[in-house]
Amino acid sequence: MIDVYSWATPNGHKIHIMLEETGLEYKVHAVDIGAGDQFAPDFLAISPNNKIPAIIDNAGPEGKPLSLFESGAILIYLAEKTGKFLPTDPVGRYTTLQWLMFQMGSIGPMLGQTHHFRNYAPQQIEYAVNRYTNEARRLYGVMDKQLGVTQYLAGNDYTVADIATFPWTRSWQNQGIVLDEFPNVKRWFDAIAARPAVQRGVEVLAFERKPFTDKEKEVLFGATQYAKH
Repeated sequence: MIDVYSWATPNGHKIHIMLEETGLEYKVHAVDIGAGDQFAPDFLAISPNNKIPAIIDNAGPEGKPLSLFESGAILIYLAEKTGKFLPTDPVGRYTTLQWLMFQMGSIGPMLGQTHHFRNYAPQQIEYAVNRYTNEARRLYGVMDKQLGVTQYLAGNDYTVADIATFPWTRSWQNQGIVLDEFPNVKRWFDAIAARPAVQRGVEVLAFERKPFTDKEKEVLFGATQYAKH
């Protein structure tokens, strides 16, 4: 059994989708990030960066429990545990890992900032909105070019790179993106969205998430986030 500590965000949905795709048995524990659950000592013990998701695999290596934080590391672990969605040949493996790192280093951080300045910032700062919206469009262009050559991001097989990236593209409207302008991304997006395991994964904890109140925004983006916990 894998215990998953998560919330209905793109990073959380990466792991929900991966678990559904692999068929591993798991139990979800909601970490309400608006309420500040991520600062609880029990959660910090397994996720010291106070970010979701985190997991405890009660049947880890040598049958011993293993806790992990950082969604990219969790995806690689689950792929290696099950032998799914990460090629074993060196070329396929490193091609997949480079696109996974592209998501971790570019898609997630940059689209996250785009969301923040377009939707959550207390003041609309034109420079920030333009900077991150333009970067979002650039990144969609990078994906569109790649997906014009291959069916999926790392080649013609569905991998952890796609599982990691897809949840971040589900809110393309909030990123200032017109998906029809990126036809290869749209084709890829529609194909992944049609997968039954993906449909189940994005529903995990979705009923729990509501629009953030001003108090919850303070927890996420204000002094609470930067206090010592």
